[in-house]
Amino acid sequence: MRHFFFSIFLIGLLLGNVGQIFAHDDSERSEVLLKIILQGLDQVHYDPQNLDDDFSEKVYDIYLDILDPRKRYFIQSDIDQLSAYKHQLDDQTKAASYSFFDLSVDLLEQRLKESEKIYKEVLATPFDFTKAETVNLDYEEMSFATSEEELKERWRKTLKYQVLARLVDELETQEKGLRENDPEVAIKSFEELEAKARERVEKSYYNMFNSFSKLDTKDRVNNYVRSITMAYDPHTGYFPPADKENFDISISGRLEGIGARLTERDGYITVTEIVPGSASWKQGDLKAEDVILKVAQEGEEPVDVVDMKLDDAVKLIRGKKGTEVRLTVRKLDSEIKTIPIVRDVVELEESYAKSAILKDDASKVGYINLPKFYAPFGGQKGRSCSDDIKKEVNKLKAENVDGIVIDLRNNSGGSLNEVVEMAGLFIEEGPIVQVKGRMGPPDVYRDHDDYIHYDGPLVVLVNTFSASASEILAGAMQDYKRAVIVGTESTYGKGTVQRFIDLDQAVPRDLNALKPLGSVKLTIQKFYRVNGSTNQLKGVVPDVILPDVYQDIEIGEKQQDYAMSWDEIKPLPYKTWGDSPNVNKIKRESAKRVANNDIFKLINENASHLKKQRDRTDFTLNLETYRAEAKALKARNDKFKTIEEAVPGLDASLTKIDAGTSSTDEVFKERMETFLEGLTKDVYVKEAISIIDDI
Repeated sequence: MRHFFFSIFLIGLLLGNVGQIFAHDDSERSEVLLKIILQGLDQVHYDPQNLDDDFSEKVYDIYLDILDPRKRYFIQSDIDQLSAYKHQLDDQTKAASYSFFDLSVDLLEQRLKESEKIYKEVLATPFDFTKAETVNLDYEEMSFATSEEELKERWRKTLKYQVLARLVDELETQEKGLRENDPEVAIKSFEELEAKARERVEKSYYNMFNSFSKLDTKDRVNNYVRSITMAYDPHTGYFPPADKENFDISISGRLEGIGARLTERDGYITVTEIVPGSASWKQGDLKAEDVILKVAQEGEEPVDVVDMKLDDAVKLIRGKKGTEVRLTVRKLDSEIKTIPIVRDVVELEESYAKSAILKDDASKVGYINLPKFYAPFGGQKGRSCSDDIKKEVNKLKAENVDGIVIDLRNNSGGSLNEVVEMAGLFIEEGPIVQVKGRMGPPDVYRDHDDYIHYDGPLVVLVNTFSASASEILAGAMQDYKRAVIVGTESTYGKGTVQRFIDLDQAVPRDLNALKPLGSVKLTIQKFYRVNGSTNQLKGVVPDVILPDVYQDIEIGEKQQDYAMSWDEIKPLPYKTWGDSPNVNKIKRESAKRVANNDIFKLINENASHLKKQRDRTDFTLNLETYRAEAKALKARNDKFKTIEEAVPGLDASLTKIDAGTSSTDEVFKERMETFLEGLTKDVYVKEAISIIDDI
């Protein structure tokens, strides 16, 4: 009900001034769009911006990054023209003026035509891969080219690198066919393979420039407006009608696909999350932070998706259940890998809480995995995670476990009310989280039930990808000293709440011709822990920090441009757990075990390796050197595969109740066998058991 009144409030605000908004020129959709979005942002956003020179700089930088993220179209003379507006965009925004936008489009269209000629000219002749030269791929730190000649040289090196990668693919395919005596592999000369590689690259650029040619003024205006909204915070944005469906693109649920959430960063399609129970989740190779370079349908040539619009790339990835898509991705360590995934619908059962009994030499521990904070919405019937967690806890209590581990790793959040209900299972009563809007005091969500459903030793496992609702639960358990929080250096750090607003609802009927206008997503609230601090930006810092492959790489909210700040409000009175564990002693004991654990040593080594690869800027354009580096990288990665092997001394089994279900339900049995096998290979679970022993 609260959200309903909020929507009515916003529409009322906008409609109340609608005459003023549209009086200037109601025939211009772009002007109407900009003014109506600004009105909503000013009135409703949690942290409205001052439209000043600082704001203007933000919009300028964001917009340039959208137009030319890899600095391969504009040259410095273009930037000199555009930079004259660097501190004028605030005034232009308020006046709904598009003169800067018009100049940017004129310059970009001119440069696109020139770049189209360049790539065709460069790819017309063979490359010499015996030269000792490199290409710089650090586009973020790179300056714009100072001349057209320098720009053409950048194109040459970039194209050469892309042809080299495809040439190596062709060579390895042919060599493998020869080793295996595959009659389907036609033997071609080096020159023929090089020509084929150039042809494949040229085709991908033809497709890219062809898609550019189909962009109209409305598409370009959408990008400009989006850059203005993104200057507020990374979770605020404008979504044209076609993009609303693809919000951070979920290829799951009612759509058959691979089950990954994708976003576009600097011209690259990047995986942000793997949906539990999805085809990608089952296949196991695709990971968060993987960059998708190419997409191929089964039996067809791959299509390059670098610089492709996000929704166009998603159309290639989505498909009918049972069909195969092959994703060529660049892993965090720069390894290029092709991942075949058979499309499927998400199995909801895999998104639900499930439990197991874990045993080591010292104790028997209950384990609960929660992939999402799920709940029935819109009055519909359905399962709630707090009810399911209660059931799983009952199963484990019946087994007389020595403690319980709740695993929130990779849990990106969900229902706020479910977090409150779940936290209440483990404490007597009290506040769980504070939710503050732009005005007025925070709302306090409390556990009002003084019944403690489980009072034994408790560990909560988190990692860098534990976000939002996961951070609320972990933070509350930490503040109450109810559980030992175990995981990576910090959780994701998202402490804000967003709402989608349909802009068409704010337009009077006489302007229906302008519809559809799309939606705007606004940040309207912030979460605060009971101790008064927000999870925003900093996340939850675990009591026990374990090695992690991402530990040397900046991931999470702090990676986002213009992320909202960390702050504090007044703490709430709450009563900490009476028999709280000795965290300092637990940390010392854990540190000893980790220091002597070969798997954790490998994880630390892998983290350093990933950091080194991530920081690399120059890449060889010499065939022999490229192949030698690729071979060394594969050998190094093979070494780290032992991280995923079974952990000695760790046994996982079903509860008696689930074992009974498994004996009569073959599908359930197969699913749970996979679940248990994964637990026996999880060194973090093993350490969590040891921490339960310490408690």
